[in-house]
Amino acid sequence: MVRVGVLGATGYAGVEVCRLLSGHKGVELTFLGSHSYGGQKISDIYTNLRGILDKECEEIDIDVIAKKCDLVFTALPHGASKEVIPALYEKGLTIIDLSGDFRYNDAKVYEQWYGQTHTAPELLDISVYGMPELYREKIKSAKLVGNPGCYTTCSILGLAPAVASKAVDTKNIIIDAKSGVTGAGRGAKIPNLYCEVNETMKAYGVATHKHTSEIEQEISILAGEEVRLSFTPHLIPLNRGILSTMYANLKKDITTEELCDIYKEFYKGERFVRVMPSGVLPEVKNVAGSNFIDIGVAVDKRLQRAIIVSCIDNLLKGAAGQAVQNMNIMLGFDEDTGIDMVPAYL
Repeated sequence: MVRVGVLGATGYAGVEVCRLLSGHKGVELTFLGSHSYGGQKISDIYTNLRGILDKECEEIDIDVIAKKCDLVFTALPHGASKEVIPALYEKGLTIIDLSGDFRYNDAKVYEQWYGQTHTAPELLDISVYGMPELYREKIKSAKLVGNPGCYTTCSILGLAPAVASKAVDTKNIIIDAKSGVTGAGRGAKIPNLYCEVNETMKAYGVATHKHTSEIEQEISILAGEEVRLSFTPHLIPLNRGILSTMYANLKKDITTEELCDIYKEFYKGERFVRVMPSGVLPEVKNVAGSNFIDIGVAVDKRLQRAIIVSCIDNLLKGAAGQAVQNMNIMLGFDEDTGIDMVPAYL
């Protein structure tokens, strides 16, 4: 059994990692780190885990973690991960980071968008971007994985086949994305209160959202050229789920069926990517509670424009589920071990 720790175990993403690993046959949860709930059982904080995972949370101590764990998930806030990961790495631990701290190839880009100095830029050269559909072979031998964000997973996987096949112009890509409230984390913030989010929708981070840079990094790699795009996130009254609608002008005259075939070929054999039949578009309820991403495409012949719609559960394929998928790849388990869930629908 592989000994696994989760730092930030009581946040939404962290507790989802704990929930998934509590039923994983290849690992043992040996350390749950929480600054806010040290000394309390995680099943007293999240009572859905009662009788399933009754382990006590502990304060984060690098030496203790190194003795108890072989692999660690860091589900800490952006900025906090980079302060503890260098010490964990020095201790020889394998690390999967769910923050934005180790997703970037260039520390300057991180610093520009996150507004803080990256204190471990040397580890960016070592870290692998944890998107299995694009980097599976690199993930297999990685010791540090930067697990992609929720908006980025939904958007990058939605755009990848169209960009990689050169079917679309990369000069004016637009992403309109909508997320449930868990995407904002568990912290008590007035904008996330029930009365503030129920029966409404709102755009936020317009032209400034951090995930813009992450999406641009990966789409630029796929395109083989520097890409700048428009990304606008919206908050909608859902617990979980993301729907991204992407627009890109076509470079050649193709039909919806032909674009759909490009997507099916690109994702052939991918366990967690479901390309919808031509004429069918995905819905959030069909992926909620699962590690799937559903993708549908349409061609607007009048404007010669591709319209791509993708959906994920932001806490699973957009966070904890993809993190466990990466762990499975790194440890040589079947890729769907512990995350082979049927979507909940209701």
